[in-house]
Amino acid sequence: MIYLSIVLTLLSVAILCWMLAKKMDIKIILFAIGLILLYCGLMMGNTIKTIQPVSNILLKPIEVMIEQFTTTLSGSGFVILLLAGYSSYMSYIGANDITVGSLTSTMKGAKSVYLLVPIVFLLGNLLSLVVPSASNLAIILLATLYPVLRTAGMSRLTAGAIIATSATIIPTPLGSDNVAIASAFKLSTTQYVFGYHAIVSIPTLLFIAIVQYFWQKYEDKKMPEELSYNEELKQFGVSHDKKESVKVSDSKLVRFIYGLLPVLPIIVLIIAFIFDAIQGKTMSLTVQMVTIISWIIAIIVELLNKHKAKEVLKGTNVFIKGMGNAIGIVVLLVAAQTFVQGLNAIGIMSMIQNAMTNVKGAGVILPILMVIFTIVIVMLSGSGVALTFALIPLFFPLAKSAGISPEQLSVPVQLAGNLMRAVSPVAAVVLIVAGTTHLDPGNIIRRTSIPMVSGVIIMLILSFMLL
Repeated sequence: MIYLSIVLTLLSVAILCWMLAKKMDIKIILFAIGLILLYCGLMMGNTIKTIQPVSNILLKPIEVMIEQFTTTLSGSGFVILLLAGYSSYMSYIGANDITVGSLTSTMKGAKSVYLLVPIVFLLGNLLSLVVPSASNLAIILLATLYPVLRTAGMSRLTAGAIIATSATIIPTPLGSDNVAIASAFKLSTTQYVFGYHAIVSIPTLLFIAIVQYFWQKYEDKKMPEELSYNEELKQFGVSHDKKESVKVSDSKLVRFIYGLLPVLPIIVLIIAFIFDAIQGKTMSLTVQMVTIISWIIAIIVELLNKHKAKEVLKGTNVFIKGMGNAIGIVVLLVAAQTFVQGLNAIGIMSMIQNAMTNVKGAGVILPILMVIFTIVIVMLSGSGVALTFALIPLFFPLAKSAGISPEQLSVPVQLAGNLMRAVSPVAAVVLIVAGTTHLDPGNIIRRTSIPMVSGVIIMLILSFMLL
């Protein structure tokens, strides 16, 4: 059974990689492979868990797929739909044009658009303090920052790669994985984050920012951007009616307010984060709440500016239509999750995790082996945090057997998982960026791979030197 699980995993991953290399649409293939693996898991005698009980065992794989639709549409999928609708509405009322114009006018002062690459990368990582979910942060940046970068002259691949790598390894006491690890090591969260995590992660982030600059510039020379932002909007059918879009008042105050609307979700999240941090509370506002609040504010601004209730209310339908345009991205996410469930069904995940409990070695060998193991799992599953939680009980005994501190093991594994997520073909953040920018996931991964792999290498070196 072990050999069968390995063969099935390698075969399914090979098929997926081949499809990506051929630049084919992988949604149906992900669904198909996922279902096949689920049925293989049944034939191997493995248990497939579903939320709803299913009387006929042959229907369990179908139920798994349905439940992935349900959970995605009520979770990250709903966030995608809402923010796609908000972005469409911002374009319709002309707010995006004003924001892009004002921001790009300042960016034009840069001698090269590539100077924005490290700045945007580090800014995105700072924003992950407020929006810890890599996929949710990518959705927000795609809706607000992507048009700015494209209009400033940045290529789709460079902008997409920077956004896909925005939420990586920023040290924060609010991170659930940091809280769990600190608790297991009997440390305060701030002790673990600032005493161990930060001394490795901050230099690594600065190093990656430099690599991003040179790698994206090098790749753009090899693959020049063929579309301007306006041509991109026209070609992919996401341009909006500009007749009424922007009969916005010449008043500086009105234009300032409209210019804030596209980034209002980010502003509200930051304010809420600061307010909650002062009061010692956890985040009280979700991205969904912030998007709805921002949309309501935008409608009120439109009513006050245009004084035409019928016209403004009619225009709100653009929000609904914009949500519909993003359904393809949601389906792609569900397909990837079905594929991952199939891998779980044949037992490959639990098999590798169980094998790790028998790993013993020197203080240098063990962290390297654990990082390699982490990379393999993250590449297959697209999730780094889940694996970190699964490995927390192993950090202490494994580190003790190798004669090293548990932090020397947890920090490399934790950082490797969060970095390599942006290189996984089934990671939600990669699929979201690829779907929104109309680019092949394989090309996005090519742009994220060198910076992230370089980050893992320098992170390992720093871990050996500083921990």
